Amino acid sequence: MARVYLDHNATTPLRTQARAAMIDAMDILGNPSSVHAEGRAAKMLVERARTQVAELVGCKPQQVIFTSSATEAAALAVAQKARHGGTFTALPTEHDCLGIWSEDTLTSAYDKDGQSAPTAPELRGLVALSAANSETGILGAGGRVNGSGEGFSALCDITQMAGKIPVAYEAVTPSYAILSAHKMGGPKGIGALINFTADDPEPMLRGGGQEMNRRSGTENITGIAGFGAAARAAGADVAAGRWDEVAQLRSILEKAIASASDQTIFVGNEVDRLPNTSCMLTPGWKGETQVMQMDIAGFAISAGSACSSGKVKASKVLLAMGYYEAEAASAIRVSLGLETTQDDVLAFADAWARRFEKHQMRAA
Repeated sequence: MARVYLDHNATTPLRTQARAAMIDAMDILGNPSSVHAEGRAAKMLVERARTQVAELVGCKPQQVIFTSSATEAAALAVAQKARHGGTFTALPTEHDCLGIWSEDTLTSAYDKDGQSAPTAPELRGLVALSAANSETGILGAGGRVNGSGEGFSALCDITQMAGKIPVAYEAVTPSYAILSAHKMGGPKGIGALINFTADDPEPMLRGGGQEMNRRSGTENITGIAGFGAAARAAGADVAAGRWDEVAQLRSILEKAIASASDQTIFVGNEVDRLPNTSCMLTPGWKGETQVMQMDIAGFAISAGSACSSGKVKASKVLLAMGYYEAEAASAIRVSLGLETTQDDVLAFADAWARRFEKHQMRAA
């Protein structure tokens, strides 16, 4: 049987539009910093992609700063914390590229749908507030990106949201947003920081002054071209409602799993989620065991746990939401894509159910 890829939140297949744009970019000789015709052609490619990304996320082209990844974009934004009160805080449910920098711990509790976000009086300085959680798919603030409030500024991770649902901002936009090309059908190794502030960020990489003196180093024009093409195609798919069809497949999948196991918990299924993401907990059956068994069966999925120094740990996201460690350690994440079919999800559910039955027999 052909393998079925159900790990689109980790990375997505390269879009044909992105591949074509990258191939074309490889034939462009010039350095974007050169003033001759070849250099101007390369510069034009970069600026076209900048506009394409800006159109997807709802900002001005000059507010887009190309980086090597969303991780670098996060680090560049956090480096500006002195301008926002001198502190940086990431909520317990944030991605590690943000959580690693956190200097404060918020005490607000989350419920098991991830809804009890901290209130404004608790927040100060620069605060990371994701638009959509990568593990659970749960949307923050009802699917809107959290904006800046009194006393704090927001750094929003829109990596999982952009290209799946419309990116919409509250009345006050965040100070910064981060995103990555390979989560929307673009190439790996290229991301962006969106700077909504009036001040240019202080560069971490100094040298030739590229990216309008905000990030030095010769531009990765091949990756940038692919990013721009992917952003334009992703925006068209959102506008066409293609992800609504994916949400229907997710419902079919969860109903099939529920019919096989009344023990399985579907995290966030009562609140707004990304249309493609299902985080499933089956207490007593370790997530990494499920991932390995399904991999052998021909399905690529992820566990809701992270490995550090060879030690498997329960998902900090699920623990912060109030799940027990045994529940969090049993998590798997199934994330669908635009090319996923009903046959794919039903085949997965059938294979999962057969292995769950064997697990129950061994546990009896």
